[in-house]
Amino acid sequence: MRVQGRSLALAASWASASPLQGCFAPRAARRPPVDSAAKKPDPPTLAGFKLTGFAAGSYAYSGRSSGDTAIVGRLYDRLQNRFMLNALAVVLDKPYDPAKFSAGFHTELLVGQDATVIQSGGFNLGSQADLPHLYVTLNVPTASGNGLQFKVGRIPTLLGLEVIETVANPSLSEGNQFIYVENFTGTGLSVETKFNNYVDLQLRVINGWDQVSDNNSHKSFMGRVGLYPDALTSLGVVGYWGAEEPGNNSANRYGFEGLLWRKLGKAAVWVQGDYGTEQANAALPDPTQDAKWWALGGWVTYDFSTTLGLALRGDYVNDENGARSSFNGLVGFPANTGQKFGSGTATLNIRAWPGAVVRPEVRYDRSTLQAFAGKKDQVTVALGVAYLY
Repeated sequence: MRVQGRSLALAASWASASPLQGCFAPRAARRPPVDSAAKKPDPPTLAGFKLTGFAAGSYAYSGRSSGDTAIVGRLYDRLQNRFMLNALAVVLDKPYDPAKFSAGFHTELLVGQDATVIQSGGFNLGSQADLPHLYVTLNVPTASGNGLQFKVGRIPTLLGLEVIETVANPSLSEGNQFIYVENFTGTGLSVETKFNNYVDLQLRVINGWDQVSDNNSHKSFMGRVGLYPDALTSLGVVGYWGAEEPGNNSANRYGFEGLLWRKLGKAAVWVQGDYGTEQANAALPDPTQDAKWWALGGWVTYDFSTTLGLALRGDYVNDENGARSSFNGLVGFPANTGQKFGSGTATLNIRAWPGAVVRPEVRYDRSTLQAFAGKKDQVTVALGVAYLY
């Protein structure tokens, strides 16, 4: 989503100097950091479309890891001593004009190991390719000049700070909230508008969490209200409701999230809280009772200079009934009927090379389960390199 007209921006504080600024749709809208960088050249165009993207690779090592499945966000309990081609992204964007009846188009082709896990049901480009963005925008002008937008297609979720495109996140790896308590995309209709400089609204009807082809006959709903009391603060509140299990129209998943952002000089702080429930059904670890979960995460970024920044993140997930962390080993945790887990991460964002970012990272994970090669915790070191165009 673009900053213009809806106060949306990329998550990482270093992104203000990035050619990807405004090219990806963040998981939840927020007020962008102040951009003091020099104006960047316009991206190249292709048949009237703006062309941007990135290529990213990484190396991760943890002595306790097992398996060879690299997943989006590099959840480290599945990674060992290996190099990875995380993603090659090609983004085509044709902006709409909010001041008049106009149309726009946005799509992203994602190739690499990050694409494996975000794939939706009913859509398959192969094991390591996906189209997480593919939608048309129709704009209806309004008296405010911001317009009313109707989006149709596959659109990234409203939930969370972190996004699918890891180069736009404060940290190299993605946190547990991204992986376990949020959906990645939704396919359907989104209605969005910015009322004024202080309030915006997004409402969606979708086929379900990460479903291109609906897996039951009921639709799911998601909405978000964004509040911007001043240029240094934003608060986004998201709610969702809908039946998400295959062939089941009666067991609803519902919950809410709050995401607060505050700019403090050269630093920026985010706090994200999530709560969710899924009604009793056969797909849950205990099909006889409703499942509940909650999560809390915090991020702090600080720019020492235009070429060096630090990002710190801590997260905690209470999956008391195992509903969100029992994915048959897909993202590392064994099947379970309940656990508590979290992580702490420190990342350097080094921007000494034009168009590139180098990201060394140290991460500590801990679970109440013996989920890390028979142990309850794990330390991982990683190095990521990305080129942005």
